[in-house]
Amino acid sequence: MRIAMIGTGYVGLVSGACFSEFGVDVTCVDKDENKIKDLNSGIIPIYEPGLDEIVRNNYKSGRLKFSTNLKESVKESEAIFIAVGTPSRRGDGHADLTYVYDVAKEIASVIDSYKVIAMKSTVPVGTGREVHKIIKKINPNAEFDIVSNPEFLREGSAINDFMRPDRVVIGVESEKAKSIMRHLYKVLYLIETPILYTNLETSEIIKYAANTFLATKITFINEISDFCEKVGADVHDVSKGIGLDKRIGSKFLHPGPGYGGSCFPKDTLAFIKSAQDYSSPLSIVETVVDINTKRKAEMHQRVINACNGSVEGKKIAILGLTFKPNTDDMRDSPALTIIDNLVEAGAVISAYDPSGMDEAKKIIKNIKFCKNSYETMESAICLVIITEWNEFRSLDFTRVRELMEKPVLVDLRNIYLPEDMRSYGFTYFSIGRSSS
Repeated sequence: MRIAMIGTGYVGLVSGACFSEFGVDVTCVDKDENKIKDLNSGIIPIYEPGLDEIVRNNYKSGRLKFSTNLKESVKESEAIFIAVGTPSRRGDGHADLTYVYDVAKEIASVIDSYKVIAMKSTVPVGTGREVHKIIKKINPNAEFDIVSNPEFLREGSAINDFMRPDRVVIGVESEKAKSIMRHLYKVLYLIETPILYTNLETSEIIKYAANTFLATKITFINEISDFCEKVGADVHDVSKGIGLDKRIGSKFLHPGPGYGGSCFPKDTLAFIKSAQDYSSPLSIVETVVDINTKRKAEMHQRVINACNGSVEGKKIAILGLTFKPNTDDMRDSPALTIIDNLVEAGAVISAYDPSGMDEAKKIIKNIKFCKNSYETMESAICLVIITEWNEFRSLDFTRVRELMEKPVLVDLRNIYLPEDMRSYGFTYFSIGRSSS
C-alpha cells in the first residue's frame, strides 16, 4: 500500500515514519522546500527520541520518501493523510483551519481515482464534512471517502505511542474506506490493539474530549496542591490515595506550574469555541482554561516570595524551558510566562535546557543562555526548576551550594524531597507540600 502524508510537522513526520516502519510505502509532502531538502539529507527538524533512526532506516529502504510534489504524491497513493497545523486563531481561540482547507482544495484538483482522505490534524467537529463539501465543489466527479483518524501522540514518547497505542480511533462511513484503514493498521491487530470505528463527528470529538479530560486532571491536582499547602498536607500522598482508585487512575495527577505544549492549550480553547457555536457550553473546560492561565501567570510570585519579596537586580537560575522533558517544544511552556514576569520584576536570569535552547533563543529575550546546568547557578541567589528533565534529578548539591550565593531552591516539579534538601542546607520550596 502507498500513502501520502501531507505536512511534515510533528504529527505528519512521526506518523509517516511509523507507517513506513509498518511496511507501508509513505511519501511525506510539504511546501517548505528547505525542510524537504533537509529531510532528504537526513536532518530531522524536531527532537523526538528514536525518530531519527526510524526515518534513516526507512528512507534507506525506500519505504519513506520526502517531496514537495503534492500532485504526484496524491495520484500515486491509495490514502492521503492531512497532517497540517491547526493553531488557535488569533483573537477568538477557534482552530484555524486555513491549512486544512487549502490542502483539501489542492487534493480536489488532482484526484483521478478513488482515494481515502484521512484527517490526522486535530480539527473541530464538522471539519470532515466541510472538507468533503470543498472537494466535491471543486471536483464533482471525484471518488473518495473522508476518514477521521486522530493522533494520540505524546511528545517525548510518540514512537511508542504510535507503534503500541492504547487505542486507534477511526471515523469512517463506508466499507471500502474501512477496509483500507484496517489494512493500514493490520500490524496493530496482531498485538490486539483496541480499534474503535465511529462516525466522523464522534471521532473528531473523541480527540478533543481526551485532551480536555487530561488537562482537567492536571488542573484539578494543581488546585488541590494549593489547598494542601494551606493545611499542611502532602499533595503526592493525596495523588497516590486517589490515583489508586481504578476509576480515577494515577496518570496526570502530578502538580506543577500548569500545562502547556502544542495540544492542551489550543485544543481546550478550540473545544470551548466549538461547543459555544452549537449552543452547548462546556463550563468545566472554560474553568480549566481560566485556572491554568492564572496559574502560569502567578508562578513567578513563588520565586519572588522565596527571595524575600524582591528579585530586583538579583540573579535567578532557571533549569528547564520546554513545556515537558524529551522535547524541544516551547509552545505555551510555563517557563515563558514565568521568565517574562521575573524579568519584568527586575530579575537577572540565567537559563539552561537540554534540548530547547535553540527554540528558546527565538522567543525569550533579555536573559543569559548557559552551556549547562551548573553555569546557570554561578552567583545565583535562587535556583528554579521548571521542567523535570532527568539530568536535573541528580544534581551535585555540594557543588550547587558552592556555586550559588544563597542556597534557595524553588522546585516547581517536586523532583526532590524536602528532607534531602534540608540536609544540604537549602531553603526549599515545592508544590503542594510544606516549605522548609
